[in-house]
Amino acid sequence: MSDYPLVKFHFSVEWGGTKIGFTEVSGLDIDIEPIEYRHGASPEYTPTKMPGLQKYSNITLKRGTFAGDNEFFEWMNSVRMNKIERRDITISLLNEEHDPMVVWKIKNAWPVKIQSTDLNADGNEAAIETLELTHEGLTIEYT
Repeated sequence: MSDYPLVKFHFSVEWGGTKIGFTEVSGLDIDIEPIEYRHGASPEYTPTKMPGLQKYSNITLKRGTFAGDNEFFEWMNSVRMNKIERRDITISLLNEEHDPMVVWKIKNAWPVKIQSTDLNADGNEAAIETLELTHEGLTIEYT
């Protein structure tokens, strides 16, 4: 075991066999909703708490805007009523040798929001576009 925690700036995102470079990934969390129950004859004056359904946050991916690269918009435009192109996505936190140390596997993701870059004549930054995905499952594997 290492004496230092992993760095968060060396990662890869892969969908459908394609690795895509992103500057930021967020929303990799899982919540479990508690269920409260108490029957009338219980000697306790507090309810029993049990695990309920799992909830997953939307995942936000940010990357630079490149001329002629319309993949985000083509995927978003493919979404129609009850016809969605779902993709499994793998996000890996990498070590110095580029080996995955932590892997997040996202199941059945599809786009719910695309945000183009903001424009500022006084700015001195790269143009960044944002893709927000919803999904049906997230697993985390530590290697």
